[in-house]
Amino acid sequence: MRLQGKTAIVTGGASGFGAGIVRKFAAEGARVLVVDINSAGAEAMAAEVNGLAFAANVADKGSVGALVDFALERMGRVDILVNNAGVTHLPKPMEEVSEDDFDRVIAVNCKSIYLFAQALLPHMKRNGSGNILNIASTAGLSPRPRLNWYNASKGWVITATKAMAVELAPAGIRVNALCPVAGETPLLASFMGEDTPEMRAKFLSTIPLGRFSTPEDMGNAACYLCSDEASMITGVAMEVDGGRCI
Repeated sequence: MRLQGKTAIVTGGASGFGAGIVRKFAAEGARVLVVDINSAGAEAMAAEVNGLAFAANVADKGSVGALVDFALERMGRVDILVNNAGVTHLPKPMEEVSEDDFDRVIAVNCKSIYLFAQALLPHMKRNGSGNILNIASTAGLSPRPRLNWYNASKGWVITATKAMAVELAPAGIRVNALCPVAGETPLLASFMGEDTPEMRAKFLSTIPLGRFSTPEDMGNAACYLCSDEASMITGVAMEVDGGRCI
């Protein structure tokens, strides 16, 4: 029960890595607010873990503000924020990615972190404590060809994490990132372009441990970084990638 008595917001929490984090946090004693653009999915996950649900567009300032107001009203305080919601574009040459796809990737993967900082940091600063976990990617450390602007967005997340960590440390707020390799999530087919045995084998050949990241892997790593066991850790981009970035 490493998160006993803690409250947490997990965006993109209805499926994939987010669902793994939600389940682990709840199992370790946290009260979790499951946030997703998929309202039915958020409600189902919240019911599973006896948590709360909120449907939100994390790239919209009004939606994020309403979410934070709801969280503070229903939970009283927010100890942990996991910025997990993310999107990608289909693999293609960088000059062929549409402007709409580029804008969507930057809005969901990057702008959302800025919007949550605006909305939630005043509360965390008043409390003198808090944990923010941003979900980056190995793509931000060792970019794959043809996922160009997605790679760039996750590199931004890593740098933003370090900038937040150094600025917020005096306020008692820790900020870290996780860098998973591709996993069994709704985004896997988009990363690969097509979900075929041949494409999976190609991806797996680049991972020394020979398997994809799982939601459970992410939940375990996230729980550690957001627990008091990691009280001396801030500004790290932890690779959960089976050796992909070696």
